[in-house]
Amino acid sequence: MKKKELTSNQLIEAAFNLFAQHGIEKTSLAMIAKEVGISKPSIYYHFTSKEELVQRIFEHIFSEYHFKHYFPIEEFNENNFWDKLYLGGLQMLPENEEEHYSIMRILNEFMLSAGRDENYAKRMISMQQEFLDGFCDLLKKGAELGVISSQQTKAKAHMLALVIDNLSTYMMMGLNLDFEQIWKESVNSVFMNGGK
Repeated sequence: MKKKELTSNQLIEAAFNLFAQHGIEKTSLAMIAKEVGISKPSIYYHFTSKEELVQRIFEHIFSEYHFKHYFPIEEFNENNFWDKLYLGGLQMLPENEEEHYSIMRILNEFMLSAGRDENYAKRMISMQQEFLDGFCDLLKKGAELGVISSQQTKAKAHMLALVIDNLSTYMMMGLNLDFEQIWKESVNSVFMNGGK
């Protein structure tokens, strides 16, 4: 990896950690430069502004946040439908509390930014819509395969999207809930035979 790429990645990582600790607004370029061990003016060799750095972090966080990454519809069949739906949802939940807290803190920062910045608002809405539509398409396929009832598939799909989204929020709040069991019950509720 080239030195410029290495430093750019270090700046992104440092900014991510500082944004999670202090918030985007309260984190200065000077703080980021100090964390990496370079001078503040050196940041401009890698990023033209703080806003560009923030945008790169947004792209980095959400680079794999696509419905098909977690739920590749073409791989679902009548034999694996429950397992793939259940495991796909679990993969969306962070593996450890520290990772989860950082990601959720920054996600909340972007949600706040969406209220002030139309560009972020459109992107956040687009991502949420992708998951709403993705669950609809997935449950339609399940109905075609005969594992999901064809009644109220849209409402069931939206329920799954809302549940998985809110599980992350509740995890960030540190509430002691059985997240895996909640997701399991949500998945079971959409199956004709009650799931597993």
